[in-house]
Amino acid sequence: MSIEAYDDFSQDYDRYVDWQARLEAEMPFILANLREIEGTSPRTARVLDTACGSGMHAIELAKQGYAACGSDASPGMLAKARENAQAAGVKVTFLESAFGSLARDFHAEPEFPFDLILCLGNSLPHLLTLKQIQAALWDFANCLRPGGGVIIQDRNFDAIVEIKERWMEPQSRREGSQEWVFLRFYDFDHDGLITFNIARLQRSEKGNWQQRISTTRLYPLKQETLAGLLEDSGFSGIASHGFMGTQPFLPTASDNLVITARRK
Repeated sequence: MSIEAYDDFSQDYDRYVDWQARLEAEMPFILANLREIEGTSPRTARVLDTACGSGMHAIELAKQGYAACGSDASPGMLAKARENAQAAGVKVTFLESAFGSLARDFHAEPEFPFDLILCLGNSLPHLLTLKQIQAALWDFANCLRPGGGVIIQDRNFDAIVEIKERWMEPQSRREGSQEWVFLRFYDFDHDGLITFNIARLQRSEKGNWQQRISTTRLYPLKQETLAGLLEDSGFSGIASHGFMGTQPFLPTASDNLVITARRK
């Protein structure tokens, strides 16, 4: 999706994601990594959530007492994130910043350099060349103190490319008389990239469905490639998981690829 499309999608993003279930599933692993990192530093860990969307991971970390920041290229998403932080009663610094520009944009912030960077929600594959992905990973390294960590969560493109399953599980949301359905599917393009589509259907009770579709292209970033790029970007201790530490990574079966690494 273009930045304008993400700005538009920001109004429905928190309906699209079941945040209670997602945070309950993901935060134990994130917090365990933070406790490990804190053991190598005298200070409370500082976290940057990149491509943060509506900011919910950074907000939850702020609730847990951590110094949290968030970045996103979409002003609409950042506006939603600031609104969510205000509603939660926590302080989180949100800056408009894209992959490759994080060290420049956050350098003057008191939290810089960070102890942990999060890159969740299949965000990194929005960069469409290996050169761009490598630059983003170098940017992550430049934002971290030595020994700081990164957690990257993508879809498992090893399986997606092999199986070529187009459709993902539908998601739905109801608020009073309003109902939303989100349909997600892939197009496998001739140039080796993937087009990811989200169809949003909305209706009022007894009303007709209104529909909108957003698309974005993705680089099908496989586990071996991402691990190699991390090593080339100054990271070590690279480990792959199927889902936030609770499952091993199975190239032909896992839904997600979660990679952790430490800056040398």
